[in-house]
Amino acid sequence: QVQLVESGGGSVQAGGSLRLSCAASPSIYSVTRLCVGWFRQAPKKERERVAQITPSGIATYYAPSVKGRFTASADNANDTVALQMNSLTPEDTAMYYCAAGVNCERLTVWGQGTQVTVSS
Repeated sequence: QVQLVESGGGSVQAGGSLRLSCAASPSIYSVTRLCVGWFRQAPKKERERVAQITPSGIATYYAPSVKGRFTASADNANDTVALQMNSLTPEDTAMYYCAAGVNCERLTVWGQGTQVTVSS
């Protein structure tokens, strides 16, 4: 059964950058062949979709709160999907998840999440 594994989270000061990565496990599966969404959930807040990238490698969605600062991309050589996060603010502090599916309307496989903490 395929699972997703996120990596790259951590603590950073406001204005800093982090790069999250999402890979399929076991590695015989290729996450870049799926629609992948990035989500985040902060304590006491609803889960929010922040970005989405199609199997063709085109980012088709960014939340207004991250547009211009976050970039989703596919790394076909390493079979991973990345979320580059720049100009981070404390409001970006959350657990970040990637989810994937055959089509973007139904993302059925989720990762365990990676924590991003931004201090002021």
